[in-house]
Amino acid sequence: HTGEKPFGCRDCGKRFRESSALVQHRQTHTREWPYRCGECGKSFSVSSNLRQHHRTHGREQPHLWPECGDT
Repeated sequence: HTGEKPFGCRDCGKRFRESSALVQHRQTHTREWPYRCGECGKSFSVSSNLRQHHRTHGREQPHLWPECGDT
């Protein structure tokens, strides 16, 4: 584990250790936020952020589908 971050964002220069993290980050620039809260309509680019948000409504959802936000 060298701490090397070989994957860089073309838009802002932020660097990542894993390509999957870069893919998720790229969604912040493209506005691709497919995970939507069914209660308040807030959208997220990453499903784990939506799961964390659901806790503000007093519930948890273990698995979310990006197409519809259902469990």
